[in-house]
Amino acid sequence: MATGYLTTHVLDTARGLPAAGIKIALYRVSGNSHKKIAEAETNADGRTDGPILPQGKLKQGHYELIFFCNDYLDRHNLSTDTIKFLDQVPIRFGVADDDAHYHVPLLLSPYGYSTYRGS
Repeated sequence: MATGYLTTHVLDTARGLPAAGIKIALYRVSGNSHKKIAEAETNADGRTDGPILPQGKLKQGHYELIFFCNDYLDRHNLSTDTIKFLDQVPIRFGVADDDAHYHVPLLLSPYGYSTYRGS
C-alpha cells in the first residue's frame, strides 16, 4: 500500500500572518472529470487540522486544490472591491510518487498568489 499523503497551508502575505478560516476543496482530476475527495478549513495556524489527504490515500495522478478566498479577504478588509480579483484560487498539480509527502501551500495576497512544493 502507498504511504504518501498531502498537506497544505495558507499564508497571508499582505498581513504577514497565517490565514485562518479558508475553506479548501481537493479534487482528483482525470481528463475533464473532477471528483471531490476531501474538504477542509484552515485553522489559526493557517493549516488544516490533519493532512487533507491522509497517509495511504494519495495515488499517482493529477489533483486540484481550490482555496475559497473571498470570505477571508472580506473578513480582513483586504480588498474594498465589490468583486474580488481573487475569489477562488485553483492549484492543479501532479503526483508521481505515491509514497512521498506532498505539501502544496498557498501564499496569498488580495491581488496575487504563489505556490511551491514544500516539505
